[in-house]
This record gives sequence, C-alpha cells and structure tokens, in this order.
Amino acid sequence: MSYLQYTVKSAPSGPGKILFLNWPLIILLCAVAGVGTLMLYSVAGGSMMPWAEPQLKRFALSLTGMFMVAMVPIWFWRNISLLAYLIALALLVAVAFVGVEGKGAQRWIDLGFMRLQPSELVKITLVMVLAAYYDWLPMSRVSRPIWVALPVALILIPVALVLKQPDLGTSILLLAAGGVMMFLAGVHWAYFATVILALGVSVFAVIESRGTDWQLLEDYQYRRIDTFLSPDSDPLGAGYHITQSKIALGSGGWTGRGFMQGTQTRLNFLPEKHTDFIFVTLAEEFGFIGAVSILGLYALILIFCISAALSNRDRFSSLLTLGVAMTFFLFFGVNIAMVTGLMPVVGVPLPLVSYGGSAMLVLMLGFGLVQSAHVHKPR
Repeated sequence: MSYLQYTVKSAPSGPGKILFLNWPLIILLCAVAGVGTLMLYSVAGGSMMPWAEPQLKRFALSLTGMFMVAMVPIWFWRNISLLAYLIALALLVAVAFVGVEGKGAQRWIDLGFMRLQPSELVKITLVMVLAAYYDWLPMSRVSRPIWVALPVALILIPVALVLKQPDLGTSILLLAAGGVMMFLAGVHWAYFATVILALGVSVFAVIESRGTDWQLLEDYQYRRIDTFLSPDSDPLGAGYHITQSKIALGSGGWTGRGFMQGTQTRLNFLPEKHTDFIFVTLAEEFGFIGAVSILGLYALILIFCISAALSNRDRFSSLLTLGVAMTFFLFFGVNIAMVTGLMPVVGVPLPLVSYGGSAMLVLMLGFGLVQSAHVHKPR
C-alpha cells in the first residue's frame, strides 16, 4: 500500500476534519492577535480607528483563510508548491512595473480591496517548494554539490528581487528561512560553516578597508554602522529610532506605566508605534511582565508546531511545519532584536501584533498549511 493510499484511508474526511485541527495552536494565535488589537487600540488613544478595527477584520479574514487551507489535503499543497513559488516570483517581478510606492520603496501591488506585498507571499512559498524538493530528493543526494546548488538558486532569486525594492529586512528573513530549511533537510554542516566563515572574513575586510584606497563601502554606509554601534552619537538623526525605543523600554520597568499610559507612545516620541515598534509600546505599558508574556505565547506556538512536525511521518509535512514555525520565529526574533538595538532597524513587523494586512494574511495561510499537515497525517 502506498503512502498516498494509506493517507486517504486513515485521514478524516468531511466535516469531521474540524475535530482533528490543532485547536490549542488556534487558540494561541487568536490570543496573540487579541494582544495586537489591544495595543493598536491603545496607540490610537483609545479608539478602534484607524488601526484596531481594520486589523480585527483582517484577522477574521485570515483566520477564515487558515481554516480553508487546513481542510485541503496536504498532498495537494505539495503538488502545487512549485507553481505557488513561480506565481510569487512573477508577482515580485510585477512589482517593478506596476507596484505602488510607499516610504521610498516600491513593494506593493494594489488589488483595489487591499495592497498585496508579494515579498510576504514568497516567505511561505519558498518554504513550500524547498519542503517539496527535499521530500522528492533521496537522502543520499542531499549534500551533493549539484543538489545543493538548486535550492541555493531557489533562495537567491527572490532575495535578489526583494533587494531591488529595496527591502533588506525581508531579504534577511528569506536567506535565513532558506538556510534553516536546508539545515533541517540534512545538508552537511560543512556548507554552513563555509558560509559563516565567508561572512566573518567579509565583515573583517569591510572594517579593515575603511579609510584605505580599496574601501569596500561608501562613507555614509560606514556612518550607519557607527550609528548602529553607538546610537547616542546621533540621537536626533540616524540614531533617533533606537534611542527612543530604548527610553520607552526602560521606562516600562517591571509592571509598566499602565494601559494607554505610555509617555513615549502618547507623546509620539516613539516612531512607527503601530507597526515595527509596537513591541516597545507593549513593554512600556505592561513592563517586563507584559513583554515576557507575549514571548511566552510565541514560544508556545513554536512548541506546538515542533511537536506536530515530530509526530508526523510524512517528510514533506514535517519539513513544511518546521519551516513555517522557523519563519514565524524569525519574524518575532528579528523584530525584537531590532527594537532592542541588537541589530539594525530593518523594518520587520511583529507577527500578528503589528498593523498590516499582507504579513498577517500570508502568515495565517502558512499556519493553515501546518493545520492541513496535522489533520491529514496518517493515524
């Protein structure tokens, strides 16, 4: 009996699929989205508009999309993985010609009822196509150079397109997510060691070249590095964002200033308080306890995803579930590192909390794939 036949006979069918959903995961996702709505209500000064109400509607739509994806057998998503990836690439190319510009970058396609950011769609379709590739590829070939080159190309093509928009944050996430997928698939550690060594040598060369005839970066790029390492050197210019962020984080203390009582937020010192820096808003109002609580919810989501992946005997489903989980981790990991000054500000939203439509919709569709793998696994 083939795996597909076994799956068809063993997986639930019809309305009964609802009972096999990973309901604790759904409850956790709703809880995080609830925190996001609460914070958007707060940053608007106690109003559902202009951010909280649209965000709530988007989450309801995204949750519906997640259920719809979950009801479709996982083998269907495996079979269309390459097509989904190619469509996402085509949309990335289309951005250069018909894209809508905002804040100095051309990243969106106006669909009339919403603005779609194709780079967000690529985050999930890249995970899908890599999971399908390594499900098809025999383990004996995973680390052979010719079979390593193809997934590297699958990763670098969208990274190059996204960098042209420009969107450094999403490019970093795509590179990291692709690298994690290759590592989880069993690619030999020597490849990753070589990349890390090359990055180390590149950083050393960049630093040593400063002020020489062979300087590798422009002077303004070195000034950005200086500002990242020491924001106080330009507190009203390039270091303004992170300086205000650290002030807000520190002012929250253990228990926070109270709901809707954050001074940095209320007085508009904190930039992008409803998007990239919303974690800082939460930390200022609810303190260390509030910040750790949202991190706890994120950790539980990861635990449920990893547990589901380990219990699934289908390689594609396991890799896909782990890939979505790691993409989710990279989202909030990079955002928190960014707003706390551990890495440069690159414009990555806090998942399900920051205001935005494309990121939330695509992420929830990704969790729909996780649910599909869970519902349709052999039992």
